[in-house]
Amino acid sequence: MDSTPLKGKVALVTGAGRNIGRAIALALADAGAKVAVNVRKSQKEGQSVVDEIVARGGDAMLVAADVTQRAEVDALIAAIGKRFGRLDIVVNNAAIRHDASFADLPYADWRAAQAVCVDGAFHCTQAALPWLRKSGAGAVINIGGMTAYTGALMRAHVVTAKAALGGLTRALAHELAELDITVNCVSPGLVDTVRDPASATIKPEHHAVHKTLLGRRGSVDEIASAVVWLAGPGARFTTGQTLHVNGGAYLGG
Repeated sequence: MDSTPLKGKVALVTGAGRNIGRAIALALADAGAKVAVNVRKSQKEGQSVVDEIVARGGDAMLVAADVTQRAEVDALIAAIGKRFGRLDIVVNNAAIRHDASFADLPYADWRAAQAVCVDGAFHCTQAALPWLRKSGAGAVINIGGMTAYTGALMRAHVVTAKAALGGLTRALAHELAELDITVNCVSPGLVDTVRDPASATIKPEHHAVHKTLLGRRGSVDEIASAVVWLAGPGARFTTGQTLHVNGGAYLGG
């Protein structure tokens, strides 16, 4: 098998400073892609990912931007175009994952979840579209979540936002197919991560409810490998799909 199936490609990964986003950026780089590593505030973490990619012999750049702000996203895409001259893969990973009861959920927190997960995917994908159109083998990969299908305690805002990403995936698969752009969703579940209290609850309620058939939690690298496959030449006949990576905690279509 080709160890660098993404050689010559350029990828953007949002929310790439830690955990799943970081693993995706590293895996895409290992597969041969040049990677734009996006963070909002954690520039030190983002630069660490860039430095690790470069140390492995890859090419990467840090693109700090708030994906909820279109002007910042437009500047981000322009910077990628200026540096690399193309953009083939967009991974919409940025998310907010706080636990909060619906009765006490501030509307601002509700809107923030939708803004980062859904509006962010909208802005990044639409702004990148001229480049993806030129690619001839463009790929958009949205990072959803298992609770979009199972529901979860204390997560009405997050479940709603992640479920919306599934709908966006299917809609864009229809609309962008004629441009040779595939659009898919990876839905992780019960993955071991180090959570930042600024953007996620440290011990989510739903983790105590669900168990995997495989008897363990997943790793961020196992999520990243699914993204690499969807971004590569072996997945060009796959679009509009949700790939569940959860160790059998949820068996869905």
